[in-house]
Amino acid sequence: MRTFGVEEELLLVDAVTGVPRALAPDILDRAGHGDSAGFALEAEMQQEMIEVVSSPCTDRGELLALMRAGRRTANGLARDRGARAVALASSPLPVQPHTTLKRRYQAIAEGYAGMARTTLECGFHVHVGVADDEEGVAVLNRIRAWLPAVLALSANSPFRDGEDTGHASFRFVVWHHWPTAGPIDVLADAAAYRAFERELVATGAILDTGMLYFDARLSRNHGTVEVRIADVCLAAEDGALLACVVRALVDQAADDWRSGIAPLPASTAAIRLASWLAARHGMGDRLVDPVTGTPRAAVAVIERMLAWVGPALRRHGDEDPVREGVRRIARVGTGAERQRTALREGGSMAHVLADAAAATQDAGITRL
Repeated sequence: MRTFGVEEELLLVDAVTGVPRALAPDILDRAGHGDSAGFALEAEMQQEMIEVVSSPCTDRGELLALMRAGRRTANGLARDRGARAVALASSPLPVQPHTTLKRRYQAIAEGYAGMARTTLECGFHVHVGVADDEEGVAVLNRIRAWLPAVLALSANSPFRDGEDTGHASFRFVVWHHWPTAGPIDVLADAAAYRAFERELVATGAILDTGMLYFDARLSRNHGTVEVRIADVCLAAEDGALLACVVRALVDQAADDWRSGIAPLPASTAAIRLASWLAARHGMGDRLVDPVTGTPRAAVAVIERMLAWVGPALRRHGDEDPVREGVRRIARVGTGAERQRTALREGGSMAHVLADAAAATQDAGITRL
């Protein structure tokens, strides 16, 4: 059983106005350190967000329980300050973020100026254990063309600065202003991957390898492949579903590598365009089929992906819950569609935020 874990970035918003608040330092001071509960709270670049990091798990139910507990804890600490921790991938309301007072984050803010100062986007990162860097690079080569489909399933950022952006995941658009964000080429082996890292850092345009914001990368600290393309999901259940899909992608890719099956021949430029389409429409239109390189109904592309990773899903006991979860998303929509529905029904961004706060905690619509 491959281990997997997640990092969820949550937005901290005022309980009355819904405007993001710079509360992370205070929340982290009161939360303490360590992950004795199976998760930890950590700082991110902006003080208006907080990251909930799960311990490695082997079972979907275990991971989902940790995600829910982490969300409850973050929200409870936020409530003590008149705020909420909400799983939105971008703020529906205008905000001027405050950079976390750590040397590295301050250096990024200074080096990237206005782009860094205005970035407040919440992602969902899935870590899946790999045997070593050779297996990890082989996996990266074989999952890269499927990552736009993962983005489509996660889409949860239609609003920004009080307006509908027209995108299902505007977080993707904003985040890809960073020069290293996006897909990378197929690389021969681990040595080629590390050489690629060194080449990019040597340009001086980034501080270190931590700023290699690829859609998926080798973790420097955990012995994992880290898939970073997804929006944070409104519902923890959808996040756990995505984590299971990503673990299956990694597991099946490793099997194909050991069997001598080559990666799909999609170019990096084509994958970038496929990701843009996924960010634009989510599950509401067509996605690019990685096998043919042409548009196809989103549900058909997801079905093709699940067919490929079927053996891995069954190996981990995840096939039934994953297929049920995908059918649910196809039926009721992603987080982006739920947000737009909340705006139509409630008539205000305040209603969107109230609904999102409830969904983050698996509850019905309540007041913030």
